[in-house]
Amino acid sequence: MTQTPLNSQPYDQLTASADDISDKNITDLFHRIIDSFKRAPQSENVPIDMNQQKERANLINNIEKDETGLHRTLKNRHLQMITIGGAIGTGLFISSGTALATGGPGALVLDFIIIGFMLFNVCMALGELCVVFPVSGSFIAYGSRFLDPAWGFAMGWNYALHKLIVIPLELTAAGIVINYWTTSINIGVWITIFLVFLLIINLFGVRGYGEIEFYMSIIKVIAVIGFIILGIVLVFGGGPNHQYIGGKYWIHPGPFANGFKGVCSVFVTAAFAFGGTEMVGLVAAETDNPLKTIPRATKQVFWRITIFYVVSLALIGCLVPYTSPRLLSGSSSYDASASPFVIAIEDAGFKVLPSIFNAVILCAVLSVGNSNVYGASRTLCALAENGQAPKVLAYIDRKGRPLSAVALSIIIGLLAYINCANVGTQLFQWLLALSGLSSFFTWGSICACHIMFRSAWKAQGHTLDELVFVAPLGIVGSYFGLLLNILCLIAQFYIAVSPIHGSVTARSFFEAYLAVPIVIISYIVWKIWKKTPFMRPSTIDLETGRRMLNVQQLIDEEKAERRSWPIWKKMFYECC
Repeated sequence: MTQTPLNSQPYDQLTASADDISDKNITDLFHRIIDSFKRAPQSENVPIDMNQQKERANLINNIEKDETGLHRTLKNRHLQMITIGGAIGTGLFISSGTALATGGPGALVLDFIIIGFMLFNVCMALGELCVVFPVSGSFIAYGSRFLDPAWGFAMGWNYALHKLIVIPLELTAAGIVINYWTTSINIGVWITIFLVFLLIINLFGVRGYGEIEFYMSIIKVIAVIGFIILGIVLVFGGGPNHQYIGGKYWIHPGPFANGFKGVCSVFVTAAFAFGGTEMVGLVAAETDNPLKTIPRATKQVFWRITIFYVVSLALIGCLVPYTSPRLLSGSSSYDASASPFVIAIEDAGFKVLPSIFNAVILCAVLSVGNSNVYGASRTLCALAENGQAPKVLAYIDRKGRPLSAVALSIIIGLLAYINCANVGTQLFQWLLALSGLSSFFTWGSICACHIMFRSAWKAQGHTLDELVFVAPLGIVGSYFGLLLNILCLIAQFYIAVSPIHGSVTARSFFEAYLAVPIVIISYIVWKIWKKTPFMRPSTIDLETGRRMLNVQQLIDEEKAERRSWPIWKKMFYECC
């Protein structure tokens, strides 16, 4: 019997077979999508036994999932760009205008240098901790482990509330930025579009977050570098107006506005601008090789602070006088028309460039919104895993997405529609007051955790030779960082009780300082309710979640790898 060749089958049979295969593929894809939303297998949520960790020491960096079920899919390029451009947002591009008007160019640069130095020590301390303990929640979990579970609860919820509240604010800000071009479309339409955009990104998991931040960070970095080059040209008389500016605005109206109070008031703006730098700690649990990527990312903090903030803001002080009415003329603190960057470009006589830079500001706003959804969801998930939030928020699906926490973050984003009403602005001022000083609590806690970690490390018989990455200034840098955070809180208290304009009222005080009593009350309530202990160096847990590594072998391997590098790469590695 002769077998009929495939190509001799009737056309309708071939078509039917192709349709069956297509339907099967669609059905399989549908089932895979549905299955991906199911909870990660229980085995993925059980901490790895320490003996198994020791046996797998040489393979530890290749683990694809965190013990909680989060996926380690962030690559080195993602973390590098998140670290470089993650904190470049509305704080730098827009809020710096209000700070310039309040404190003057001298206060602006001085405060950013102080906060930058403080943050350098914070990031170095966080980098050291994350390399040893790249656990879910990072500094949220460290607060409970190294200080006090009650403090971890208070600090973690303060940080989570800050991230949650900023999400609807950034959605509103994105709509306001678009008003630079057109006001014919209701801002609620833009809020809806951007909210759906954030939801879709976060449904792709950490890889989606990483990819979006990678490209948006590239845009922001190019924009800042381009502005620095343009600013230098304008200061020395380039540009359409060909007017030499030099440092005349530093002389008249002068470097400082409102004296010492002006300097104190700018600290909060600087902290807001740098907010998000600590995200390198949150992504540690979802980084494929934290041993190499985290130290490299944290070492870039100094250069980012120096180039992107200090240099660009020093040029802003040369190009825009702090007496310019446009700095405070915007309808909102997020209004791009009040951006000193846009003002400087427009004053120089450029026609199209302001619109281009406004588009960069829009990218920055959406980037901050995306980062806040990520940060809020991971913080809530970590709190739930530590028993400090409802357990439902610890739900992680098979793709490593903390679905419940992401859903809550997006739902909170719906509050952006309140800004369409007149009462919305007042409501959000009070919501922001709940966590307005979040960055100082977070950064100070990281420094305190590093101090306690070093004390426990020494008390339990370990040496610094066992650490792959050591903070350059060590425990001294963390003491400096902690002290500066405390001084910033004191400075903000001074402004709260003695405002620059007008007299103090109960409303103005609590709008500026409500976060402090809320954190203290949260700490005391959890302390009494759970009877949590104060951590002591001799009893602190240094094993759970710790990377068990042959440090000397890894160091030798890295040195051998670096010897094969060309000279330019060695120099770049040492500097960056």
